[in-house]
Amino acid sequence: MKRSHIYKMVLGLAIAALTQTSCSDEWDDHYNGTSTDPAAGVIGATLWDAIQKDPNLSNFASVVQACGYDKSLGGSQVFTVFAPTNSCFSAEEAQKLIQAYNEEKGKVDDDENTTIKEFIQNHIALYNYSVSPSSKDTIVMMNGKYALMGADNISGSKYLTANQHYSNGVLFTVGDKIGFFSNLFEYMRKDSDLDSIRSFFYNPMFYRSEFSPSESVAGGIEDGKTVYLDSVFRLQNDLFSILDARLNAEDSTYLMVAPTNRVWKELLEEYEAYFNYDNTVNDRDSLVYTMPRLAITSGTTFSRTFNSDVSLRDSAISTLAPTSGLVRERLWGNDSLHYYEYFHPLSPNGVLTGTTDVTCSNGTMMKSDDWKFDKTNTFFQTIIIEAERAGVIREVSTYTNAKDEKEETILPRTRYVLSDNAFYKQVSNNAFVEFEPRRSTSNHTVVFNITNVLSNIGYDIYLVTAPALANDSNATAIQRLPTNLRCTLGFHDQSGAEQKEELVSSVTTQPDICDHILLAENFKFPVCTYGLYENMPQVTLTVETRVSSSQLRNNSHTRTMRIDCIILKPHQE
Repeated sequence: MKRSHIYKMVLGLAIAALTQTSCSDEWDDHYNGTSTDPAAGVIGATLWDAIQKDPNLSNFASVVQACGYDKSLGGSQVFTVFAPTNSCFSAEEAQKLIQAYNEEKGKVDDDENTTIKEFIQNHIALYNYSVSPSSKDTIVMMNGKYALMGADNISGSKYLTANQHYSNGVLFTVGDKIGFFSNLFEYMRKDSDLDSIRSFFYNPMFYRSEFSPSESVAGGIEDGKTVYLDSVFRLQNDLFSILDARLNAEDSTYLMVAPTNRVWKELLEEYEAYFNYDNTVNDRDSLVYTMPRLAITSGTTFSRTFNSDVSLRDSAISTLAPTSGLVRERLWGNDSLHYYEYFHPLSPNGVLTGTTDVTCSNGTMMKSDDWKFDKTNTFFQTIIIEAERAGVIREVSTYTNAKDEKEETILPRTRYVLSDNAFYKQVSNNAFVEFEPRRSTSNHTVVFNITNVLSNIGYDIYLVTAPALANDSNATAIQRLPTNLRCTLGFHDQSGAEQKEELVSSVTTQPDICDHILLAENFKFPVCTYGLYENMPQVTLTVETRVSSSQLRNNSHTRTMRIDCIILKPHQE
């Protein structure tokens, strides 16, 4: 049996033990008056000694021993035990729990075994706890659940005996089993309507036990490696971090909208096509499994800290919705985009309506058989590629000079739109890149990187140019000339081979405006790059000037390009 639940806070135990020795006379009188067990206070008598010798606790003792907790309760670690007597916990119930324990043993982590987590650890707390006539404290049980410890009951279960002190803790007997109240994460395992989302969240790919060296007790060095006397393991779930929602935390409160199995199946059948990665992508199988399921669950959990009953009348802010415009701009390229935030969530078509609600220990599970989340408000987002952002420009055209050296034909310069300029807030992010020709005898090429595209889903693709006036309100007529452009999209096919598709062969920019040039309508990429960390992104847009020498001589066009951004917008019929 793993002993992570036994050796967690050694220093805390010492402090707790010390605090128990400094009591008032009134407290001592209370303690002496309620400690009725003949073994109480006897040196060497442990909690397990008392439990196994008490005939009224035989059923509880059988479960404790079957699960190996007799060793824990007979050791030196300090506990407080709230043991249900045979009057409320029958032998038949004990045998069912033992059978359930054996069926799960070896298949799940000990701390996730239902019998241990929901029964044994639900009746045991770390450290010494005693009660007085005025007691009203909240304590944490071994399974992390909070319990209200009053003068005569623990979470509603009445004490039959109390404050029985032994060498390694305190024993109470109770007339009712302490009820186990599932949190959101635990509830997924109990509701057959949620089997699909449960399989995702409990997948060992994300949910696992990890060794915590900082919490473990080191015993020395052998063969150059630390040997631990007692090892502490923590259950970790990567999805909680990805979704920014600690669904197993008892000190947090959430609303979670969860699709029923029927809805999950329908969404998954649709979404899988959007996350088709090419065959050369590392961990492709893992991504193909994970990403469509993340797409279903992302933005469906709401912290009650930021979503009071009053605020929900206006909007629901999920755990993935940044409230800061600066953060939204950094994530999505525009501070006006509000993904994972839902306005009027309680209206007839709101995301929080039409659900079956189940109260959990840390919030409300809202089972939905009528899914109200629109993918264009979650993962299917407008992609804004700002030309001035680091890493966006992959390369520019070059030529070989007289010294047989490569030189760029065009020089990128970032230009900023000041607040007193007429184009302030018209240019995306109030910045653009001006590509100034360094070689006048040729046209020029710029290749832009595009990331996070979805597959088999339509995008309207725009190239946005900025006017010379956006940087210089006194720009001359020559500086304000239009240019001709050719645009070619690069992307991969299923095999990973690079493909090229010319979107426009020649288009003339419009001077003196922020020109949104539609390059493609409802374009569908065959493979996805969503969530990939790419040194050389698969998807590129090549922009070339197509200005003739005669156009230059006639001062009708320029080979200077001013690129604001590239926009891939979800197509709407």
